[in-house]
Amino acid sequence: MANEDKKDFNAMLQRDNDMPKIQIVTDQKTIEKYGGERMYFAPPMEYDKVMKTIPFGKVITVGKIREHFAAHNDADFTDPITAGIFVSIAAWASYQRKDDETPYWRTLKAQGELNPKYPGGIEAQKEKLEAEGHTIVQRGRKNIRYYVKDYEAVQIVL
Repeated sequence: MANEDKKDFNAMLQRDNDMPKIQIVTDQKTIEKYGGERMYFAPPMEYDKVMKTIPFGKVITVGKIREHFAAHNDADFTDPITAGIFVSIAAWASYQRKDDETPYWRTLKAQGELNPKYPGGIEAQKEKLEAEGHTIVQRGRKNIRYYVKDYEAVQIVL
């Protein structure tokens, strides 16, 4: 995202954008990739609600949140694009609030990767996760990325 300081993320979080909804996908490659044609769209606030349930010392991936939404809404999968956008909106909305914090730093990308799009970037998320006892590892030589070591062992099941 860009110009985060000029956006009202809490207003974005409140928009339902005609969601929740299910869309039937007809593209065969998408159906094969995600295992079905029923794609669920959750509103931004639903991501925020789930992210608030992740306790100290635990983590979750965006993928696990998507699986949870699909399983509980008679869908084959949850849209990955809006999921990433809405998780970022929840993070920035929390950052802009004075109270009612969402522990967004506990929500990771695939394979336990830290999210550079969160407030303060990788360094801020790394600091918060390390304060909760997690070990952060660096991978890659040119395209350096950071991950929570053994994230599966501390990943919460919804």
